[in-house]
Amino acid sequence: MDNPTGTTVVHRKGAFTPRRSWRTWLIGRPLRTADAADQTIGKKIGLAVFASDALSSTAYATQEILIILAAAGSIAFGYSFPISIAIVILLAIVTISYEQTIHAYPGGGGAYIVARDNINDLAAQIAGAALLTDYILTVAVSVSSGVAQINSAFPATYPHRVIISISLVFIIMLINLRGVKESGAIFAIPTYFFISIMFLTLGIGILKYFTGTLGTVPDPPMMEVHKTIAVISPFLILHAFSSGTAALTGVEAISNGITAFKEPRSRNAGITLIWMAMILGSLFVGITFLSGQVHGIPSETETIISQLARTIFSGRGVIYLAVIAGTTIILIMAANTSFADFPRLSALLAGDRYLPGQMTFRGSRLVFSWGIIALAFFASLLILLFNASVTALIPLYAIGVFLSFTLSQAGMAHRWWKTGQLNANQQIHERGSTLTYDSRWRLKMIINSFGAVCTAVVMMVFAVTKFRDGAYIVLVVIPAIVLLFQYIHRHYKHLAANLSLDDYGAPPGIKRHRVILPVSGVHRGSLAALQYALELSNDITAVHISIDPDETKKVQQKWETWGQGVRLVVLDSPYRLLVEPLLEYIEDIDKDRQPNEIITIVVPQFIPQRWSHNLLHTQAALFLRMALINKPGIVITDVTYQVE
Repeated sequence: MDNPTGTTVVHRKGAFTPRRSWRTWLIGRPLRTADAADQTIGKKIGLAVFASDALSSTAYATQEILIILAAAGSIAFGYSFPISIAIVILLAIVTISYEQTIHAYPGGGGAYIVARDNINDLAAQIAGAALLTDYILTVAVSVSSGVAQINSAFPATYPHRVIISISLVFIIMLINLRGVKESGAIFAIPTYFFISIMFLTLGIGILKYFTGTLGTVPDPPMMEVHKTIAVISPFLILHAFSSGTAALTGVEAISNGITAFKEPRSRNAGITLIWMAMILGSLFVGITFLSGQVHGIPSETETIISQLARTIFSGRGVIYLAVIAGTTIILIMAANTSFADFPRLSALLAGDRYLPGQMTFRGSRLVFSWGIIALAFFASLLILLFNASVTALIPLYAIGVFLSFTLSQAGMAHRWWKTGQLNANQQIHERGSTLTYDSRWRLKMIINSFGAVCTAVVMMVFAVTKFRDGAYIVLVVIPAIVLLFQYIHRHYKHLAANLSLDDYGAPPGIKRHRVILPVSGVHRGSLAALQYALELSNDITAVHISIDPDETKKVQQKWETWGQGVRLVVLDSPYRLLVEPLLEYIEDIDKDRQPNEIITIVVPQFIPQRWSHNLLHTQAALFLRMALINKPGIVITDVTYQVE
């Protein structure tokens, strides 16, 4: 092989092409690293991939407001529309703030990167933990809510909601393992179908309202009130407001996934964010307004969307079913936003050594496969634990979102202040972006500061009003995740320090090499291992565990013929144990081991032609390796013998 550089390093181009397998059929053919640029998406597909979470929240945000107000009776439902207006104003503030983030951080990363570069590493870890928690909850809530729509149309499915929900999570996982571009193309049509059918529903509903033909919900479900209060208090209004802020979950998704967009990334991502906010705000206000006019009732057995649709379309006809189908699909697709962002954020955290390094590996379809699988597992676990109940899951929801909102906007405010301290031609390169002077830094700092204050207030309101309902769980989980981050980070730092070549000098030489060869019998496999051992050292000891005296006698006789003069030590095992006597012998040898002496355990292992045949054997080599893997100065080598 030619080596024109004259160094010891030879570069060889890989010609290997992965073979077709069951995975090819399941998730598609493997993609080359060079294909990554072709996997980026435009604004229309980006809306389907990253906005489905935010858009889907319109299906349950109004209902969650009404569930809280129901404690004061149906008279309190009149407050739902003003509350929705306040939430839309908050949406506008958050959207403007994140639009600035998108242009300042074209490499993506959202709240984690912003907090890391502008506050400190602890703030970044908190933001990362909050977002990871939110993404898991997004999948659990959106899929459970989608299944609730199915339950509304087909009540017989209600007892099977957990199995249906987990099955849907698994299907979404498989679709996302096929790649961002392909999953986006699959989900684009349902997204635009939902937007179209909802605007059609609201348009007809508003037309009927102004013509006086709207009416009220026929045969409304029974209102479920878990506790009642005598008056409409400010605490109740704030409680309902905090429940409705679930509509804002997913707004940050685009800022985390900027790298998935085609160039110019920031511009395309920013336009998609504005599209999403306008559609989300319009649908949310429209649904809340019309729900009040038709006297919708919050219920676990029938959703507000179902009541609204059958009132507007006078029954459960084709258009009603289309509304339910579109809502169900968008709710299930909302999980896709998390499947797009959770793996990316996990990869960023893993790159900074706060999560296992496997999270940075891209699978055969250029997606972070480990992150996708982990998200599916944890979301399914939540669905199982909370019985696929949206009302039970919602209290755990938006607090993590607003915590990340607050840290992101506070970090951006500090970033604009830093840019204001620079000279006109000065640049500072940070890990996530490049700082340059911005003449409008004061205005941008005020916008982000105001956004941070607003989201911080909402977060506090949410934490107080939802504390007893389950928000305390998130307030415990997020610090626990941060502690886990720090534990993983310390491990990687300790490992790096132990592996560092700084001040290492020359590696210590091996003064003596002793080989121990366990033999259960004298056969082709053990002789192959003996031949390998003879290539390593002249100091070889074969060891046989004696359980059956007759069998041991046969081994001794064969060893005299085939052992090539290597000594054989027979260890009696009166309790018929195989591994333990051998381990005791190795430990005795290890006690007398000299400095820079290596002990190698050469383990004969025959490999059956069929993997299922391994179940018919003791797998002593595996147990021996597990027992000795943590022993310093001991090397375990398997010498396999293929059995045809």
